[in-house]
Amino acid sequence: MESLLGPTVSRLRALGARGIQINVTTPGMASPFAPPAGDGLPALVAAVWTWVDTSEGANLGEALPEAGDGAGWHGYLVCESEPLANTAHPPGPDGRVPGFAQLVPLVRPARLTWEEWRQAWQGGHTSVAIGTQSSFRYVQNVVVRPLVAGAPVLAAVVEECFPIEAASDMHVFFDAVGDDAKLARNMTAMSQSCDRFMDGLTAIAWTAEYLIPD
Repeated sequence: MESLLGPTVSRLRALGARGIQINVTTPGMASPFAPPAGDGLPALVAAVWTWVDTSEGANLGEALPEAGDGAGWHGYLVCESEPLANTAHPPGPDGRVPGFAQLVPLVRPARLTWEEWRQAWQGGHTSVAIGTQSSFRYVQNVVVRPLVAGAPVLAAVVEECFPIEAASDMHVFFDAVGDDAKLARNMTAMSQSCDRFMDGLTAIAWTAEYLIPD
């Protein structure tokens, strides 16, 4: 983490990044419905987001540290939407956003055309996700194209920020503190909505989120 928040940030700025966000996994943190250990899902260890004037020739990958044995960096150009902006939990002096962020890569199921998938997700699921969870930030990153050869084929990456209590309490996560009936309704609504545009998880990560100050 020190490498990402230190030298990497400096190198990204030198290469033209106007905005930088870094997410790093937090040991021991998982949401109440985390996939069981050994479920075969690839692990997301960190994510680096940059805002640039143009992706052509930016070569931002040159700023990233070595991934290490058995790991690797993948890059994507995305179209970002932020249906729920963080207005209640500002980052601290080091850029750390309180709570935690959940990152989920999405793969479009073969049963859906691109427009059917996009409409089910952005057109239908957005209000369900915001209305059934305690998230205070919700970002949808639609993948335009990969920037690295061999990168997994993804349709999008979701980013949601939650209060830290949601990491250990499903009632908090699903915005149903003290209400078992509401918890059941919200979990059912969320599950049914996800089933419309997802055929299971491809990976998931619970991370500390840093919005790097200028």
